Amino acid sequence: MSLWQTLTGSPLFGVVLTLGVYQVAVTVARRARGRAYANPVLWSVVIIVVLLLVSKTPLEAYARGGDMIGFFLGPATVALALPLYRQLDRIKQAALPILGASVCGATAAVLVAGWVTKALGGSRELVASMLPKSATTPVALAVTETIGGIPALTAALVILTGVLGAVAGPAVLRLARIRSELAHGLAMGISAHGIGTARALGESQATGAFAALAMALSAVITPVVVAATALL
Repeated sequence: MSLWQTLTGSPLFGVVLTLGVYQVAVTVARRARGRAYANPVLWSVVIIVVLLLVSKTPLEAYARGGDMIGFFLGPATVALALPLYRQLDRIKQAALPILGASVCGATAAVLVAGWVTKALGGSRELVASMLPKSATTPVALAVTETIGGIPALTAALVILTGVLGAVAGPAVLRLARIRSELAHGLAMGISAHGIGTARALGESQATGAFAALAMALSAVITPVVVAATALL
């Protein structure tokens, strides 16, 4: 057995590779002063995929360590309660607009995904896989399994949606001259789930808190809208 096979056979391979590449990507992003094209999640995904392809390393070998990192997503998500608590007064004051925007945004994300996919000739399976793409991964996978989609495809679409939202979202909001932290946070959380929320936290704690709230509301609203859409 070669040294490379020995290394990839350990769960630590995926952990070290992920953390190492991400740290490099974060360093580059800081030197680029947070510009959208230098988004660390985007470049981490690209670099890791290229490394796995070039080295002909099976995805399963990487996933053993990646799953260990995934375990910490739960505690990281729960930690978002702290910025939410700090913005509690502002959230109470804008409760109705927040709820209305979340319902409209989550509904639009589902309907547009379904209509565009159908218009382009997508199959029923593809439509079912596309509908929950703007929700956070666990919710999106549960929804797509229920309505007959392809979970692996949905997982890829969720990641792609999050990365594109994190990269393009702030620029689109600036072009639209939307400066409100509340609006920025809601837009990022609804359209780009966890990855968008992480990007929003880089803008300010308030923006990140509103994004986290929108992501949570979207996770509740999306399955309802998808179920209603599936009945039509």
